[in-house]
Amino acid sequence: MIDEQVIEENLTVGEVIAPLAEEVRIAPGEERASLWRNRNFNIFWGGQTLSALGDAFAFIAMPLLVLQATGSVAQMGLATAAAGGGELVMGIFAGPIVDRVNRRKLMILCDVVRAIIYGAVPLCWALAGPQIWLIYLVMTLGGMFGNLAGVAYVTAVTNLVDREEIVDAVSRLETTFGLSFILGPMLAGLVSFNLGGPAAAIGIDALSFLASMASLLLIRFRTPAAAPRPQQKESIVQELSAGVRFLMSNRLLRAATVMLIVMTMITAGGLDLFIFHLKHNLGGDDNAVGLVLGLASIGGVAASALVPFLRRRVGFGLSYIGGNLVQSVSLIAIGLAATPLLLAPLTVTYILGERTRGLNTMTTRQQITPNYLLGRVTAAFWTLGSVLGPIGAAIVTAIAAQVGASATLVGMGIVGIIVGIIALFTPVNVAHPEQQVES
Repeated sequence: MIDEQVIEENLTVGEVIAPLAEEVRIAPGEERASLWRNRNFNIFWGGQTLSALGDAFAFIAMPLLVLQATGSVAQMGLATAAAGGGELVMGIFAGPIVDRVNRRKLMILCDVVRAIIYGAVPLCWALAGPQIWLIYLVMTLGGMFGNLAGVAYVTAVTNLVDREEIVDAVSRLETTFGLSFILGPMLAGLVSFNLGGPAAAIGIDALSFLASMASLLLIRFRTPAAAPRPQQKESIVQELSAGVRFLMSNRLLRAATVMLIVMTMITAGGLDLFIFHLKHNLGGDDNAVGLVLGLASIGGVAASALVPFLRRRVGFGLSYIGGNLVQSVSLIAIGLAATPLLLAPLTVTYILGERTRGLNTMTTRQQITPNYLLGRVTAAFWTLGSVLGPIGAAIVTAIAAQVGASATLVGMGIVGIIVGIIALFTPVNVAHPEQQVES
């Protein structure tokens, strides 16, 4: 597989989109097969599912490990911030890296690095006891290489299936990922309780990266069409900004980016307010929090199964905007809920709406973005969407301190509905954006 070239500095939008039809063609001698008969995709699917199951172990085990080592909630927050900082830093560079190198080999490298750093935790705990500095190092490096692997994962799907199969392929991946995050936390709790604490569960996460690496060694990615040759070498700033330029040049992606920024600012503090509302307003305990959040993953599984059907029946725009409205109405209902029992189904519908919106934008980016530029566009979309999240979280939690968590959740939902209504009159309200590219 040849490495991909960088985008030409002075390409027009039409010149950028034109090569897309060539990129999704199958190489000479390679048969078009259904997903069930696509050996490369199915092995990739299995490896990524095992990796997601390991991530679900770490999702529970890492906070428990910090609490076990320090007994401090503040230290838990600092460890989470370390992971977020690593993701943000790598988010700046991930796109150009993914677009310039062999993506399969890059994902293998990310798996190897993460297997080593997460595997160091149970080893160090066994030999030297708890080491808080190691937790910060693992969280930072894990965030960095997790972000890089995540961008590569999004682009990898386009190198394994045809464009018309992308929605179904992502649906299958996300369905098993959702199931992993239902099953994984429960298994992590059992491992942590019976097999030596949270460090053992993190060791299982390290093994899952080796399983992912093995699956990648067994497959090959399709060779994409070469990118247009640049007339002159791009500067670092131009290359880093290529994804942003493409997002801003495409009417649909530009509107979706703005909508993501607004919704992220609205909902960034939602988890904190939800937990506060459940425990302090409704009298729930820690078990209730864990049970409700675990059941919420059912919404992600449902969205993964539903999105392909919605895309075929009503198209992208109504599916995307509908997901936003379901998410926002659920926020209002959560704020008004009078008992913990009511929160369980409401969190399922909240995640259903959120993931419906997210899966629609991800698959559409994969369909309409040139393959050689997809890494930079994905990284730019994620970074722009998340950079204002901390500000939004600070604002909504400050408001909640004045008016209460319940009223703030209702207000967040109302703003989300307004955003969805406005979206009906923007370029995101289009049924089949991938057909517009083809034409």
